[in-house]
Amino acid sequence: MTDAKKKGATATDARRAWDEKVSSSARQRDALFTSISGEEVDLLYTPEDIADLDYERDLSFPGEFPYTRGVRSNMYRGRLWTMRQFSGFGTPEDSNRRNKFLLDHGQTGLSVAFDLPTIMGYDSDHERAEGEVGVCGVAIDSLRDMETLFDGIPLDKVSTSMTINAPAAVLLAMYICVGEKQGVPSETLRGTLQNDLLKEYIAQKTWIFPPNPSMRIITDIMSYCAEHVPQWNTISISGYHIREAGSTALQELAFTLADGFAYVEAGIAAGMDVDEFAPRLSHFFNSHLDFFEEVAKFRAARRIWATDMREKYGAKNPKSWLMRFHTQTAGCSLTAQQPFNNVVRTALEGLAAVMGGTQSLHTNSMDETLALPSEEAVHVALRTQQVIAFESGVANVIDPLGGSYYVEALTDKMEKGCREYFEQIEKLGGVIPAIEKGFFQREIARAAFRYQREIEEKKRIVVGVNDYVDEGEEIKIDLLRIGPEVEVRQKKVLSDVRRDRDDAGVTAALAGLRAAAEGTDNLMPHFIDCCRVYATEGEMIDVLREVFGEYREPPIYW
Repeated sequence: MTDAKKKGATATDARRAWDEKVSSSARQRDALFTSISGEEVDLLYTPEDIADLDYERDLSFPGEFPYTRGVRSNMYRGRLWTMRQFSGFGTPEDSNRRNKFLLDHGQTGLSVAFDLPTIMGYDSDHERAEGEVGVCGVAIDSLRDMETLFDGIPLDKVSTSMTINAPAAVLLAMYICVGEKQGVPSETLRGTLQNDLLKEYIAQKTWIFPPNPSMRIITDIMSYCAEHVPQWNTISISGYHIREAGSTALQELAFTLADGFAYVEAGIAAGMDVDEFAPRLSHFFNSHLDFFEEVAKFRAARRIWATDMREKYGAKNPKSWLMRFHTQTAGCSLTAQQPFNNVVRTALEGLAAVMGGTQSLHTNSMDETLALPSEEAVHVALRTQQVIAFESGVANVIDPLGGSYYVEALTDKMEKGCREYFEQIEKLGGVIPAIEKGFFQREIARAAFRYQREIEEKKRIVVGVNDYVDEGEEIKIDLLRIGPEVEVRQKKVLSDVRRDRDDAGVTAALAGLRAAAEGTDNLMPHFIDCCRVYATEGEMIDVLREVFGEYREPPIYW
């Protein structure tokens, strides 16, 4: 027996003896020793748990393939993550003031939330928009609203993330037009569209069109931006909403990457070279409360993406291998009870995102289970990021948990479980057939049910909800209220736009959009033409509804 084998055998024997000693003599709390995702967690991790780890193959150095330890060689020593606070409510004037407030207090990028009518492609005066205008985000009906939203905010100085999916092309076209009016060429615009329709069918459910025409719109955006808006991230492939729907961390990882690779395949099928569009694909993850599970998820995500982009899809540009991602702390972890506890939850989740190497971060506000964030609450949320950045010391060193027996073992376990999910999805025919068969929906529903049952049975403690409850508690925080006057003001602006615009120009532009949708022309130039003449979002989406139809989800049983 070699010295190395003797040493290994000795270590194994020592661990076995320690396990026996602990099991026979040590007390153990009556608690659930699993991750939030329900995965068993061992009492102790040792070199045995990462015996197969090869540093150069599995980790390497930051900024080098497979990027497990980070996408940049100097990470936060070179540049901190972009601090984005999700902002959008009421009228464009209301949201413009909030954005300026955040920029004045140190935010380094904008992140725009839209109201439900805008998300679903309805103008503010549509009967289905009644009571929802400006309630869960900002109302945008035409280019006039987008001009107001960014009034006094130079688009050549900020990057803007827009959380919009089915009508994403329309909102991007409006943004490009605002840039034109500010004298900012599209080549210099920086930002991100969420534009992730696959996760809509899986989790968030705010789709409009069926999957195939949705994919056509997405590849049109990818192709147009590659030529005309080269600094724009065309899709933010989103696991966030999958997690918010109740998935485990592993399901979030696997389903998000499966969606991402489906977009890669769609781009290739549309005739693009993978390196033409892949560098502008970004990702969007949830950061939940199980600290180490989240860190391992982020590290595994980078490794899987880099490996498959290079080995499976033949990308040659190293920028195509990089997984750049935005992170938002877990809205589903926040509680209406004892809302000040949410500040602590958000801080832990934000710290996990930073320890996992995120490029951009949104920290949720403590009042978000009760209302849209108040100015005070969003201020605290932004300051939370700044404390992590400038006071905690975690930005001084790259991947500080790298080499941890537990974190490395968990990272490997995440990758293994992810690839097992890939095999299941492939057997079902791919992502879209798996959606149509209800595979993702059932997996998420089962995970959500397990987690909820653990809380109800008090196997999992949520402070202030099922234990450490303050009887007679009164919530004493000011909330942001969206009153009916918002809808009245927005309808008035929309009416003025329709009165003042060139109706003949609108009719011609919409006809051009219809012809392109019925044919094969790229839709983006036609959306831009429509926006320039102040056609409304609802008018453009209605044209596509007539051509593409609307999606109806089949019933899912589990």
